[in-house]
Order: sequence, then C-alpha cells, then structure tokens
Amino acid sequence: MEKRIITDISQARIVYMGTPEISAIVLRGMIEAGFPVVGLVCNEDKITGRGKKLEMPPTKKVALEHGIPVFQPHRIRLDYAFLEELKPDVIVTMAYGQIVPKGVLDIPGHGCINLHGSLLPKLRGAAPIQRSLINGDSQTGVTLMEMVEAMDAGKMFDKAIVPISEDDNYSSLAEKIGVAARELILSDLLPYLQGKLPGIPQEESEVTIAPKILPVEEHLSITLGTAAFLRYVRGLSDVPGGYLMLGDKKLKIYSAHFVSSEKVGTPGEIVEDRKRLHVQLQDGIVSLDSVQLEGKKRMDSRSFVNGNQGLKGRVLE
Repeated sequence: MEKRIITDISQARIVYMGTPEISAIVLRGMIEAGFPVVGLVCNEDKITGRGKKLEMPPTKKVALEHGIPVFQPHRIRLDYAFLEELKPDVIVTMAYGQIVPKGVLDIPGHGCINLHGSLLPKLRGAAPIQRSLINGDSQTGVTLMEMVEAMDAGKMFDKAIVPISEDDNYSSLAEKIGVAARELILSDLLPYLQGKLPGIPQEESEVTIAPKILPVEEHLSITLGTAAFLRYVRGLSDVPGGYLMLGDKKLKIYSAHFVSSEKVGTPGEIVEDRKRLHVQLQDGIVSLDSVQLEGKKRMDSRSFVNGNQGLKGRVLE
C-alpha cells in the first residue's frame, strides 16, 4: 500500500493485532484516545472453564463494544487477504499469538510495529514477562519496535522501563506492562507515522531469549532451591499456575513465601499443617499461601488445611 503523508492521527487507518488482556489494555486506550482503529485481528474464541463455554478474547470484547470489525483467522499465514481490503496505513501489534508472515508485513504503507513486553534485545520470544520473573530480574519494560521476519529482531523506536516489585506475579506485571505499552503507543504512533522515530538496530551480542512456557515447566520441581521455586510460582501465577502433585491430583500454587533455611524433612515433605502449609525444599522451607487442588476451588492455605486433615508428613512431588 502507498505510504501516505499523515499530519494528524485522525487521518491514519490503523489495524490492531492482539488477543489477551494485556493487549486489550492497549486497544482500549487507543480507541478512547480517538485513534482510528479500522479493524482488529485476534485469535479465535476458545472453550474455557469447567462449563466448557466459548469465550471471546479480551480484545474482541473491546472491539465489539466500539463497533470495530473483528477478524479471527485460524492461521494468519494462510488467510490475510482481508487486510488488503482494510487498506491500513500501519499495523500495531501486541501479544497477537501467531507468527505474522511477510505477506502481512508488506501490506501497510508505514509498515508493522510491535509492542514487545521486554527491554529489547533482552528476552526476545513468546514469554518475556514470565521469564523476567523466573530469572529474578529487578526491572523489565516494553519496547516499540519494527516488525520483521526474524523474531523480535527489528529496529527499536522507543522503550519504557517497568520496575518489578517483590510481590509481582505474572498477572500483576502483565497489567503494568500493558499500561506502559498503552502510554508508549499513544505518545509515539503519530511521530512514527511522520518519520520522526528512525529507530536504532538491536545489538545482537546482547540478545537473550524468552521461550514459551512449556506444560512440563508448569510442574514445579522440589529439587529447586527456595528462591528459584518462589520465582517460578510468581512467573506462572495466576495463569497457568505452577503445580506439585498431591497423590494423584495437581495442587496448583498461586502464591508462596520463604519461611526459613531449616532442613527438618525431605524435599517435598509437608512439615507443618496446623495453620499454614509449609513444605520442605532442598535449602529451606516455603509456605504455600494460595492453592487449588484439582477439581476444587482456589483457597488460602488455612482453608485448605482445615479441609484436608493429616497433611503433615505427606510428600508433594
């Protein structure tokens, strides 16, 4: 598409690509600021929960509230002809969930830009927010970047730093990054369209990778030290939730804290169950504060202990 001269944001035709709640924060902010979003591309509705209900992506709910057309291709690499008809000047992406093919990147006159949830070139990849917590980083952020064929490898136009607090988990940090991303695109999109943000290349020697969280990683290891164990709990909470096995059932752990460096049991052993659920790990004891046994509701440790007598001495695996 021809690269049009844009002097005011109201003149732009913007297609937004994104799926989860973090992305909905950005989309809602753009719409409320008067940015002319002419279409949303998101992943398909999913069957969720015990009731097996079909659930719309958060971005789709926002778009429909504002009368914005929604497109949900099963595979964007095979189905993107509709984008030609939308005639976008720019495509803005955050957490879409699929690899965007070169055919899409070539459509907008002003290209495609992405809001990536890390301070590039650190943590390229699918799970930068989770990995920043698992790594024990003190800060992360969001980078406005050029989309190219290589994963998260394009020029960087701007960044916003987001401090990580000790009580942040994935859900809370994702919300902070969503807000930071919203503010970044609101301030930067028009200057970008006017060619005032030339961008700088990433330093390849500083690249680190944030691979997707695999199902096997959700099963927490009792061989971890307390610090690493707690970082994994935070990085996986509230979604999908890390777990240990209690007998033949998953015990999801949504929050936990360090208790002591004592070694009074074997790794995985529940060493206290009167008011708190204390578990021995390799180098100390942690308290499991918010848990959910498979088939049950999420509850605090005291409620869980009250409803499950005789836990002391049992071993989580």
